[in-house]
Amino acid sequence: MTDSPLTFGTAGLRGPMRPGRGGINVETVTAATWALAKVLKDRSLGGSTLVVGRDARHHSDDFALATAEVLAAEGFSVILLPDPAPTPVVAFAVRRMGATAGVQITASHNPPADNGYKVYLEGGLQIVPPTDRDIEAAMAIAPTDIARIEVEAANTDLIGDYVRRVAEVRRATGDVRIALTPMHGVGGEPALLALREAGFTDVHIVAEQYAPNPDFPTAPFPNPEEAGATDLLMALAAKVDADIAIALDPDADRCAVGIPTPSGWRMLSGDETGWLLGDYVLSQIEPGDVMASCVVASTVVSSRMLAAIAAAHGAQHVETLTGFKWLARADADLPGSTLVYAYEEAIGHCVDPSAVRDKDGISAAVLACDLVSVLRGEERTVPDALDELARRHGVHLTAALSTRADATTMSGLRAHPPTWLAGFAMTLDDLSTKLGRDSTDAVILTGGDVGSSVRVVVRPSGTEPKVKWYFEVRCAPSDDLTADRARAASLMTDLRSATERSAAIAE
Repeated sequence: MTDSPLTFGTAGLRGPMRPGRGGINVETVTAATWALAKVLKDRSLGGSTLVVGRDARHHSDDFALATAEVLAAEGFSVILLPDPAPTPVVAFAVRRMGATAGVQITASHNPPADNGYKVYLEGGLQIVPPTDRDIEAAMAIAPTDIARIEVEAANTDLIGDYVRRVAEVRRATGDVRIALTPMHGVGGEPALLALREAGFTDVHIVAEQYAPNPDFPTAPFPNPEEAGATDLLMALAAKVDADIAIALDPDADRCAVGIPTPSGWRMLSGDETGWLLGDYVLSQIEPGDVMASCVVASTVVSSRMLAAIAAAHGAQHVETLTGFKWLARADADLPGSTLVYAYEEAIGHCVDPSAVRDKDGISAAVLACDLVSVLRGEERTVPDALDELARRHGVHLTAALSTRADATTMSGLRAHPPTWLAGFAMTLDDLSTKLGRDSTDAVILTGGDVGSSVRVVVRPSGTEPKVKWYFEVRCAPSDDLTADRARAASLMTDLRSATERSAAIAE
């Protein structure tokens, strides 16, 4: 078995905790930190302040201490957070403290055997090329004996500052009954404190999943998107007759929302939550010039409804490549404009970009509960709000599929793309031919007519020998929402079936 070195993906270095260059271990962490220090010093940033945090996974404390001690030995001023903390706290701390960079030791929602190393630069933004490649190149020449000097944990209340800031995302008043799980991660206490600070007092916790536990005993795949991962949450929500259910992933940077419906509880998709929160954020902004300067963003694999919502409000919409390292920079090339909301379909939401320029599950939870409290005061429900968005902007139905792949799959798709899917002639847009930051290994297939349209985004997985297919069907608004939804469901069935046949042929 080869031991290829880890590389920076959509959210840093991540992998199994094992010896060797391909694992997360003290040697890998110290090499990455020495490399980060070298890159910063090469940019004349030596001696500046850096923040180091960690989650509660196995060995996260060892890796965070190693990171802090290497940075200190390299001459940097280090703020080592004293306790395990959600990943958004580090992004917040870098921005709030005016730090040059930050490191969070986390593997987010990966299985228990994994850990990772996530890097932020000034402003609390994740690194992008060429910084990631520069750090990888420096890791390749890192010495075997890397100096460390002792570092004491900082005497700071940054988590308290973060909690108070998160509570400020609330726009309204009124309580709702909340069911909450941090899924054995570090988000439980901060989320509970933030919700209470925001005025939500009726919060019920999934007791089995509240305390941090790196073995994730009730959720071996601690991802709220995984089938069965939110079963305990749904059971609690039904038992206490909650108004909303919230699932955080283990480092609390992602938030999944569950709602009661006439047929029982269900989890919203990341897109559905994105539509609701995006529309709610924009509804609180003054129309006219202020609105025109506001930017909302979603990724190329997310639904297109947010673009329609933004246009209706008079705001700007930006579509980025996959990952919050790109979403956080959605307003970078728009002078005079400011990002106010961003989301990705994988249940990541940034609802307060001026404080945290990354996905933040806890602030998203507070805002989602706030929205439900407003709807409740109007004697409306979340399904009512989704119906209203569909009436305004058309039914948007999304789904995803993973298929086996090898090195020739994407090239074969480009050479012989489907010309007809779900009854529509298809047009292919190859994103690998784009320039600069718009370039990526993905293709978009689109087709439709004035009444309906379909969109398929295809990209290789960054971690597995798979290709991921992201589907969206849109039916234009009409007077019959039920019929529109039935039409969208039928098109989605046809679209998925045709895609699965195409993928089987490609294999």
